[in-house]
Amino acid sequence: MTRRFPVLALTVACTSLAFLGCDDDDDVTESIENVEFEGRDERPRVESLPGVELGGLDAMDRRVWSREVSDLLSPCGEPISVAECVQRGAGCDRCLPAARYIARLVAEGLDRGEIRELYRNRYSDDALKEIDIEGAPVRGTPMGAEVTIVEFSDFECPFCREAHPALARVVRQFEGRVRLVFKNYPLPMHEHATAAAIAAVAAHKQGKFWEMHDLLFENQDALERSDLEDYADELGLDLERFRADLDDEETAAAVQRDRDLGREVGVRGTPSIFINGRPFDEPLENLPVYLREELDS
Repeated sequence: MTRRFPVLALTVACTSLAFLGCDDDDDVTESIENVEFEGRDERPRVESLPGVELGGLDAMDRRVWSREVSDLLSPCGEPISVAECVQRGAGCDRCLPAARYIARLVAEGLDRGEIRELYRNRYSDDALKEIDIEGAPVRGTPMGAEVTIVEFSDFECPFCREAHPALARVVRQFEGRVRLVFKNYPLPMHEHATAAAIAAVAAHKQGKFWEMHDLLFENQDALERSDLEDYADELGLDLERFRADLDDEETAAAVQRDRDLGREVGVRGTPSIFINGRPFDEPLENLPVYLREELDS
């Protein structure tokens, strides 16, 4: 039976809110409506909430935070605000983390639209995605991880190369609790990206995906056929089998299935990362903080 896992989506494209990446030229950026509490203008603002630390916010920031926790809908599916959900102790256990998350975004200096887009990505039902990870390469704990990161990546994308060590670090930092799953998303704008992706799949068939993955990023400017065969030889792969897999239509089809899946879940550029089902669009440097929030919630 095909296994599906809900994951959180982090889309990093040139039009990204937070940082740059390689765009898929065929995609069009869509606007995201705010998720608000309908009766917000009639509701009193809150000054504080139990369990939410506001010490790092100045008076203006506190007003912004107060407005947002009073305006945004509870992530528990009830028609009440985040603030009211925390005050009542009602619904699920996500309201307090949501109020803390809003405080962090305010402290980082984001404007109202950015805060609401990120809030929707993290808590709105329609932002939740399902990604089939059956048979995909996994770095970290294969089973039992509390958080699954799925990365859609292009081996010729310079932003993917920059993301590569950061992703490896968080897997080590949260060893046993976080795993990384890789999906190929070669962009048409990159001449060698598809061939490199096919080489990675061919290496995966011999149990050396991550070793090939690392070599491809370390040698991003050398991705000709002869280079790929050299890397396979360096890794001790069966070269005859590797060459056959490079030319096998099924290997190319596996890459295309990854790309098709990425488009289905809204990938518009690389790297795009999905973590437990929801779009993450913060700077990559915030990833450890975001993961810690997920693990502590």
